[in-house]
Formats: sequence, C-alpha cells, structure tokens
Amino acid sequence: MLLCGPSGSGKSLLAARSGLPVLRLDDFYKEGDDPTLPLVDGSSDIDWDHPGSWDADTALASIVELCGTGRTNVPVYDISLSARTGADAIDFGRTPVFIAEGIFAAEIVNRCRELGVLADALCLSRGPVKTFRRRFLRDLKEGRKSVPFLLRRGWRLMRSERSIVARQTALGAHACDRDEALGRLAAATAGDRAPSARTAA
Repeated sequence: MLLCGPSGSGKSLLAARSGLPVLRLDDFYKEGDDPTLPLVDGSSDIDWDHPGSWDADTALASIVELCGTGRTNVPVYDISLSARTGADAIDFGRTPVFIAEGIFAAEIVNRCRELGVLADALCLSRGPVKTFRRRFLRDLKEGRKSVPFLLRRGWRLMRSERSIVARQTALGAHACDRDEALGRLAAATAGDRAPSARTAA
C-alpha cells in the first residue's frame, strides 16, 4: 500500500492506526550536501518538497525486496540534520500487505504497478488550513528546521496543497479522507487487491 499526501496530512498517524507494518519513505531523502538537490524558485532554500530531493530508486528497491523476502535495509535519516545517520535492518516477515508512506509515494505508483507489487495507492487530504496548522506544530515540536524556514515552507505548501493533491492523483493515487483510507486498507488486508500482488506495498 502506497500512502501519500501533502506534508502534515496525517499519513504517519493513519499508518500507525492501521496496525500494518510501515516503511517510512521519508528516510530515503537525499543528504543536504547532495549537489542534485533542487532549490525553491527565487530562494537559496532547498526544496525538500520537490521529488528531486528524494532517492526514488533506492526506496523502490527496498519495497521490492520487502515484497520478495520480507526483509530489507533502510537508511536512518535525521531531518533536522538533513543527513543519513545510519542504517536499520527491518523484517516484516510474511505479512500479505504493508504500508510505504511518504510525501513522494505517488512518484513510484506506476513502477510498483508494473512490478506487480502494488495493492493500492492512496492520497490523504484534510484541507490546506488544517494541514498547515498540524504540519507547523509537528515540525516545531520535533525541531525539524528553523522557525523562519518552517513558516516560509508552510505558507508555500498551504497555497499549493490543491495542486500537490492533483499531481499525486494524476500519478495514480486515490484521493481520500482518513475514514475512506482506513476502509481501503482493511479491504487490501482482507485480500481485495490486485491478483498479481502476492505481497504488496
């Protein structure tokens, strides 16, 4: 199950509530000294909300390995440092479904489908104002970035949230609220998913 949505839309909380094993796709961000990182237009800020700030190939490889073996190694990423600080071995065993969640999950919907490992792809949305408030309070509490950076980013994301959701749905994710998402997760867990996906993300 791929779970995407704007930053602050409640993906991590929904994933935890589902009771399914969870792969955190945010751990596949590029490091802050990577020369390929995109910048916000007209600014020196790194655009951490641009797909170019994320290592899609490595994330996809981990998903495929989990689907095939139930195990993989993933980076440990510290958002406040913009750096990988280690690696973890994770073992999901023989679970029929797991969740891979992150703001860029929609970027790999088609590739997962082509590889036969996709059960469903959901885009969680709760509205720009609610998302802004929740994202800012979370990021402030966790000390993810400086307050000025968080405010600049939050304002930019609030104005662009509808276009973010539109892009993710265009890439193949189904836009829904929390309750519908939980229902689709339950259906996938019960076996109502693509027949080619024996163990699916």
